[in-house]
Amino acid sequence: MQVVVFDIANEQFAVETSKVQSINDLMEITKVPKAPNYIKGLINLRGNIITILDINLLLGMINTDVRNDNIIILNLDEELVGITVDAVDEVIEFAEEELEKVYNDVDKPYIKGIINLKERIITLIDFDKLLQ
Repeated sequence: MQVVVFDIANEQFAVETSKVQSINDLMEITKVPKAPNYIKGLINLRGNIITILDINLLLGMINTDVRNDNIIILNLDEELVGITVDAVDEVIEFAEEELEKVYNDVDKPYIKGIINLKERIITLIDFDKLLQ
């Protein structure tokens, strides 16, 4: 399995590369009046209007708009959505057996598992479940 690793508030997360459409530098985000607080706004990327989501709020983290240097565009069920992240680290490949399942966290069904790389731990997010 191949994943894109990214940072949010000093924690590392990952998304499967099959879901990633593109990775872009932060650009101007147009606010949407009366939108839910987890929607940061919209961007125009090469003629496509894409909704940008606040991943901090979706993951239940403290909203730390500290860096947010990159936007990861995800293709979820033929719809493009973007998430702002502090930084995109790398693309890694690992065997599916190396993914440690998380069974006791019923409040967070969007966590697909933990990738334990000895020197760091990465949480693999299932964005389809997160955005349901």
